[in-house]
Amino acid sequence: MPRTAAALIALSCMSVPAAAQPLTAEDAQALRDEIGALRARLEALESRLATAPPPRPAAPPQLPPSVEIEWRGSPRFVSGDRRFKAKGRFQTDAGYVSRPPGSTDRAFGFSNEIRRVRLGGEGDLGGGFGYKLELELSDNAVDLVDSFVTFESGPWLLTAGNFNQYQSLDELIGDTSGSFLERAAFTDAFNFERRLGIGVQRRIGDWLLQAGAFTDDASALASSSDGAAGGDENNSFGIDGRIVRAFRIEEVTVHLGASAHWRALKRTADAGTRYRQRPYLHSVNTRVLATATLPVREELHYGGELAVLAGRWHFAGEVHWLRAALPAAADPAFFGGYTEIGWYLTDGDSRTYRNGIFERGAPKAPLGSGGFGSVQLNLRYDHLDLDTAAVDAGKQHGVIAALIWSPVNYLRLNINYAHLEYRFRAAEDFGLDVIGTRMELDF
Repeated sequence: MPRTAAALIALSCMSVPAAAQPLTAEDAQALRDEIGALRARLEALESRLATAPPPRPAAPPQLPPSVEIEWRGSPRFVSGDRRFKAKGRFQTDAGYVSRPPGSTDRAFGFSNEIRRVRLGGEGDLGGGFGYKLELELSDNAVDLVDSFVTFESGPWLLTAGNFNQYQSLDELIGDTSGSFLERAAFTDAFNFERRLGIGVQRRIGDWLLQAGAFTDDASALASSSDGAAGGDENNSFGIDGRIVRAFRIEEVTVHLGASAHWRALKRTADAGTRYRQRPYLHSVNTRVLATATLPVREELHYGGELAVLAGRWHFAGEVHWLRAALPAAADPAFFGGYTEIGWYLTDGDSRTYRNGIFERGAPKAPLGSGGFGSVQLNLRYDHLDLDTAAVDAGKQHGVIAALIWSPVNYLRLNINYAHLEYRFRAAEDFGLDVIGTRMELDF
């Protein structure tokens, strides 16, 4: 192609229109020399192009890592070993508690409330690190709930932050995964709660070992709680441990557990401690069973757990003892426990079990997809004893029935009936009837 171009240039230069004057010998020679030089340059360029390496292909544009989106009640974003999921919870309650004989307390009768609104998120950061951050609006106040960082490596899991201590199967089960509106009476009466601390757990075959050291709950450590009962004056701490063995016998899952806990209240003992419980419904703030304020210096409590999961059936039971150390009086010992049985009326539905606790099971045939959702019937006997030689706060015997309908996953409608009998040494015995309802959304 370069040679053809050179020839064309030469011809065009050498052609002379008819009206033009003929070239002199000197001009023709100069033109031939110029054409020769141009041809030499074209040939050199042609040679260089023939030996030059091929051009490098352009680098592809750098794209962001791919992100997959899953739907689990809310969007869950996944990119490699990094994950994030928005979390939320909404519960609204309404109920009725019959009035004790002679009582003028207006808390009895009908009551309702927004039980809790919780927002937050959880995820994995990669490298074994994860987190969970949640805030809850309850009783018209915002509290810090599960807020912690984890590190997982093989069978080991480390947790640091504000989270539930390793105590009681019923306490550790999520409030939207439990069998009833409220947990067993002893969990509230013995002041089980989330506290700031560090914990470690390890799996060894069928065994799950958990232990942790904790200070106090986040609100008690806040500057607004300054003084003898909190803030920078709060130097209370405790140690908790739990051991679980979960194994299968054919299609049956068996759970055996035990926990022990010790806490030194230190300077917070000056503010005193009370052990008390509502008549089942949280919307009723009156405590029928309640000790006086006690100058508790230390607490030692321990308990045992048993649960069985077999298809549509489940069974669970616990016992728990608490001994409170007082400085100048006999140490009172309190007791609580429950036993329950539950059955899914809908075929194919079952509770799920993982990591030492029961979890929510999704309906096999949700409403709108050819089914009715899941329907579960549960029955519980609940006992709390705050009556000792040193403290007379009474005993509670409760029989509770619950009917739970989950039309779709993440949504439950919960209806409970409870009959509670109260026994006192220094007061008249009486019984209460309770009806409670709850709508709960959890994602």
